[in-house]
Amino acid sequence: MKASSVKASKHSVLPPIIPENEKKFLESIQSYIISEIEKVGCTEQGPAEEYYVIYKNVFEMIIEHVNAYKNILTTIKQEYDAFIEALKKGQQNAFHLHGKLKMLACEPSTLMYYKKRISELEAKIKKIEKNSSRIENLIRKMRSLRETFSPKQIQPPAKKINPAQLIPGLSLEDSLDIDALSHHLARLQRRVKDLREDMLTKYVPLENTAVLEEKLNRALQLRNAAEKENEHLKFCYYRLTQFANIVSIWENSDRSIEPLQQLVAQMIENEKLAQGTIVSSVSSVFERDPAKSQEAEDLIEYIERFNELFSRGQYEAAAIYAANCPRRILCNEETMEKFRAVGCVKGKTLPLLMYCEALMNASIASKHPLPADLTTEVIKCALAEKRLDLVMHWLTLHKLELSEAAGDAIYNHAEVDKHNKSQYFALAQIAYSACKVHKKAALCLCRQGQIFGAMDYLHQFHRLPTEDYIFLLKHCPGAELFGCLTQEWRGKPALLSFGETILSLMYTEHKMHCIWLLEEVAKEGKGMNTFCLIDAIVS
Repeated sequence: MKASSVKASKHSVLPPIIPENEKKFLESIQSYIISEIEKVGCTEQGPAEEYYVIYKNVFEMIIEHVNAYKNILTTIKQEYDAFIEALKKGQQNAFHLHGKLKMLACEPSTLMYYKKRISELEAKIKKIEKNSSRIENLIRKMRSLRETFSPKQIQPPAKKINPAQLIPGLSLEDSLDIDALSHHLARLQRRVKDLREDMLTKYVPLENTAVLEEKLNRALQLRNAAEKENEHLKFCYYRLTQFANIVSIWENSDRSIEPLQQLVAQMIENEKLAQGTIVSSVSSVFERDPAKSQEAEDLIEYIERFNELFSRGQYEAAAIYAANCPRRILCNEETMEKFRAVGCVKGKTLPLLMYCEALMNASIASKHPLPADLTTEVIKCALAEKRLDLVMHWLTLHKLELSEAAGDAIYNHAEVDKHNKSQYFALAQIAYSACKVHKKAALCLCRQGQIFGAMDYLHQFHRLPTEDYIFLLKHCPGAELFGCLTQEWRGKPALLSFGETILSLMYTEHKMHCIWLLEEVAKEGKGMNTFCLIDAIVS
């Protein structure tokens, strides 16, 4: 029994006995915490800053209350405060680093928007400068006209005024009233000002009337000559129509000569008898074509529908509508400028790119290629929006009317997007080959490192001008290309003479390239002959 009681006493723990004053202190602490939390409106999830302050005050109250463990509790409180400060500092650093990381992530897009904004502002500045120059020219013109018609030069003849006569437009009573006279004077001054402005804008000098009359007479003469020629052409059309009818009648008959002569003679007699009525009847045929007038109405309705879609902001529908319009009346640079003026729309594709893509799709589907200048603008737009895939798709179909300007746009963009440089050179080669600019097509091959391919390409054609081969060496200098151009190629004679090429390059701004080429050729085994040639040229 004793052993069991001892074992039980070892494992059982009695609850601590808390004095009454300590219980009151703990209850006051608990009520203080609850009241402070309710005052500041804290929840269980936070905010953490108010919790730190409340429990810090509670800690201080406990330290002041106890006596035995005051030093230990003070040390614990100091560590607690240091830990809280470290947490706050860590949160601040994390917030700062998060903002910095977000700023670095947004930097490329921000730079792109700034560049776009720069281009937009530059375009606006150009428009403002253009309008300013136009207004300045108009002001100069107005000043010159005012100097021409100044009051010093135009002096109306002096009139004798009878002071006893009534003022026109005023009664006798108003003639003696100062307010009425002032009002009448102001009205007359306004009238004089309006007349002077009309003289500058609505009338021309008397000396120019002779020139204007001469221009009017010349225009009337041209109109009369055109009307006379028009009447003659209408009469010729009638005669040809009648003769064609006679020939068709004669072909359906026995085709003897006498009936044909009789029919022709009868036609001539009928023309002499009713020549005036013939011209009037023919003119009535050409006066109005119902089909053309209906077509014009349809075109106007089509344009109004396009403007309605555009004004509503339905740019994709407007682009497809314009690209598929009859007679391609909306497939022009004016419509392109209208889409370009819209700029970027947040969250949507650029409206100008929508229009360009619709133009290309409609052109490829209808097998009617766009004009070369419009094709160039479409390609530039796609390149500006980094849509290399679209340009590649359009060019590889070989259904476009390409120009040298389109090839230049693609070639120059290779310096902007250097990661896809070889693809740009390949597409530029397609454009140059299509418009038969062979020297630049060969240059694209050379820039891709395909020197032998460029030589095969050049030897496909008749001998090009020497300037074209020099152009290749100037824009892509290299010993390998130099050797291929100045040596035989697969049994065919060399395209350039060694000495002529050196002399052509030496007396231009490419003198250093020339010397470098000679050194490269010397390294490949030309030996003393090359160095002798260098000495001869330099001396």
